[in-house]
Amino acid sequence: MSDAVVPFKVHFTGENSFLRLSAEEGGADTTTCAHWRGLISPAGPGHVLFLQSDATDGEIRVYSDNEGFARFIQIIEETLHPETFANKDLPIIAAKFSNSGDISSSFTEAVSSAEGEIIMRWSDMGEPFMLAVAPGGEMLGEWGVYSCLTPAKTASLTVAGRAAAGKTYPDMMAGHPSGMSCLAWSETWVR
Repeated sequence: MSDAVVPFKVHFTGENSFLRLSAEEGGADTTTCAHWRGLISPAGPGHVLFLQSDATDGEIRVYSDNEGFARFIQIIEETLHPETFANKDLPIIAAKFSNSGDISSSFTEAVSSAEGEIIMRWSDMGEPFMLAVAPGGEMLGEWGVYSCLTPAKTASLTVAGRAAAGKTYPDMMAGHPSGMSCLAWSETWVR
């Protein structure tokens, strides 16, 4: 096998953008969003949004257009957010997903359901960087991830017209300057 080929099984490829808000820098998150757009997965393509926010009164919600895809992503979320988004007893709210914009100005993800529209917006984008974490390390255990991350200096969330409080702040990702809110495109998870 060529050294240029990653010797692990591909389980997911697509996007995994995230948006986090806090009342103060270094403080606890008041909003956490994990937005996944999948092109390849064992359950086929799909979208899922995991959301917990003051705009939902702290309630954890899961929105998806493919329940099988959402349940598969929860296997990865067991590593990322085990106490919140990995809970397979969470109901899945049927939703439609769309996006607009680009990283030169601002990018918006919209999620529409019977409960209203959710708008996530990333803007004031920083320099993209590539994250490469092979399986077997301290960071992700048996999982590995390869992702192009673009941090946002500004981010916002509204849920059915209710704006989430807080701001997004600079953060570190694997020792690299990043942010609490990033577009994570060209992302692939392997094991």
